[in-house]
Amino acid sequence: MLVATVLALVAAVLHAGWNLVAKRSVDPYLALWGQFLLAGVVSGVVLLIAGGLPAGAWWFALGSGLFHIPYVVALGWAYRHGDFSLAYPIARGGGALLAAIGGLVLLGDELSVLGVAAIVVVVAGMALLARGAARAQVAAALVVACSIGGYTLFDSHAAREYETFMYVFATQVVTAATATATGIVTGRWRDLMAVPRAAWARMSGAAVMTIAAYGLVLVAVRRAPVGYVAALRESSVLIAVVVGSRLLGEGNARSRTTAAALIVSGLVLLVIAR
Repeated sequence: MLVATVLALVAAVLHAGWNLVAKRSVDPYLALWGQFLLAGVVSGVVLLIAGGLPAGAWWFALGSGLFHIPYVVALGWAYRHGDFSLAYPIARGGGALLAAIGGLVLLGDELSVLGVAAIVVVVAGMALLARGAARAQVAAALVVACSIGGYTLFDSHAAREYETFMYVFATQVVTAATATATGIVTGRWRDLMAVPRAAWARMSGAAVMTIAAYGLVLVAVRRAPVGYVAALRESSVLIAVVVGSRLLGEGNARSRTTAAALIVSGLVLLVIAR
């Protein structure tokens, strides 16, 4: 359990990092597409060298990639039109709740009453962050949350079923394909091709963080329940609140700090419950 805890926390730092890169980009959607494309290319090379993975695992990777379509579109919109310290916590908190419920119902995970209460406390903190926010931004963040819950269940089941770290690279390949297809279908092909050369350096760094963060989570869910890992990983919202207030100059610092403190309390309860 200690190993899973450390892996989830490191993944939280990396995850908040690449999301910040997207938020600070001129067009967050294009930034997200670029980093997923690069992550997919690198992952494809790794799979070719390592010999791939079982055919059955690709079906789960496909499901994960499909859930990433609304994820990329909605997250890009939320970052372009709203605060990082608002959109990110709502999306991640909602995703943790849905992943935990899905793990209990579909994957046979077990969670104590205290553990369930801890997740509720974490989500309450997210709700406090959403108070007074624009409905459109909250709605976009909730769409992202549903996507997170969906692909987390697909990936967690695949990680346990096939027990191969190569699966994380398969998810990146499929996500790169679905994100690119989405850009083409929505008429943004010219925008994709016109991404400035300078932006690719930032997206390359984000791509590395994307692969590393997701890989650590998949390893962690093989050692602990999905709900535990998903909720613990949400410590990244603390980073988002601090960064949003101090670095990006976003408002409502006191309210969001209070919400962050509530989130920390929920995470502590969750660790105690385990």
